[in-house]
Amino acid sequence: MSCYNSILVPASAEVVWNAVSDFHDMSWAPDVVTSLEAVGETDGHEVGARRVLNGVFHETLLSRDASTRTLTYSIDDGPDVVAADAVANYMGTIRVAPVTLGAETGAFIEWLSVYESPDPDAVFAFCTPIYTALLTSLRAHFEQEGIRRRRGA
Repeated sequence: MSCYNSILVPASAEVVWNAVSDFHDMSWAPDVVTSLEAVGETDGHEVGARRVLNGVFHETLLSRDASTRTLTYSIDDGPDVVAADAVANYMGTIRVAPVTLGAETGAFIEWLSVYESPDPDAVFAFCTPIYTALLTSLRAHFEQEGIRRRRGA
């Protein structure tokens, strides 16, 4: 089973990638991620980086490819239906691509997660609102950045 969410963000793909590709920095989502604890000595740009989000989501960076602006991570443990004993092989992938045609400029962000669960619909129902909130926060972050740039701040 999987969850898929996507959004357009008013910033270049490179700028958005720089924001989302540091596994130890989710400052672009302050209303969703209230705490991020880096675990271990591995830098947030290196495969193997680990983090704990909001004190309950234990995650590991599995791959990071700047040339395709893609990163993949695992949820190793978490609350409810994403707990280690409730779900297996949970992998999330974030991909950032440029918007190249039309009046829109910016970046297209996809967030896909795949997992194995005896209750895949419950995982979907639990995770989809979280990804929606994260992507909405990402867009809002860059909308605010654009406003600040236009004001010269």
